[in-house]
Amino acid sequence: MTTPERAGPADAHARLDADRDDAPDDGAPRDPEHRLAPYDPMPYGRPEVGVGPWEGPWPEGSAYDPELLRDGDRRNVVDRYRYWRMEAIVADLDTRRHDFHVAIENWQHDFNIGTIVRTANAFLAKEVHIVGNRRWNRRGAMVTDRYQHVRYHPDAAALAAYLGDRDVPLWGVDNLPGSLHLETATLPRRVCFLFGQEGPGLSETARAACTATFSIAQFGSTRSINASVAAAVAMHAWVRTYADFTEAWRG
Repeated sequence: MTTPERAGPADAHARLDADRDDAPDDGAPRDPEHRLAPYDPMPYGRPEVGVGPWEGPWPEGSAYDPELLRDGDRRNVVDRYRYWRMEAIVADLDTRRHDFHVAIENWQHDFNIGTIVRTANAFLAKEVHIVGNRRWNRRGAMVTDRYQHVRYHPDAAALAAYLGDRDVPLWGVDNLPGSLHLETATLPRRVCFLFGQEGPGLSETARAACTATFSIAQFGSTRSINASVAAAVAMHAWVRTYADFTEAWRG
């Protein structure tokens, strides 16, 4: 079994910050004594997150990482994947990913993108698509992007072409005039939900590329809900319609 290169805590923090194009200097303490798991650290978290070294004879199988077995697994993963190599986790997820995709326009380095990616991982989206700028703030993703297939497209037309080759309709989610109600729509099993930036919503080119646009019903005084919240609502609507709940588990 190939063992991934292990980084020290300082290296892990540096790598995490390097992944973000606009990591803020927020003055938060960076405790170098916090132990971080190899290749999947929980940033600035408590050292007792997860489980310690494996007790007793080590389990057999190529899925297990010797360093995690030896040192403990402090990653934010469900118990099923404790001590597994990251590549083994991704391979197992690939055997049962759902048929919906999630796409996000990225023109303003929206902080919501990371949160949407994390939710896409929780609901096991087929793929996540970033439209526009390739660089995005990964902080909210909490390294879950490493367990997702993330694709990049220069514009919505390119995304629509990619999905069209795979017979996946593109549904825009935005509270635009003329949008259909997501709550009463018949969700296709194969679909890609496209979300715009916080504030402006979907761009004109994105709207043109979509098969249709759908809004989430709101009843209060605010004009819109947070983009990451809207994404979670849309993904959960798909899950309620098609997911096999005997396959779900709690971490």
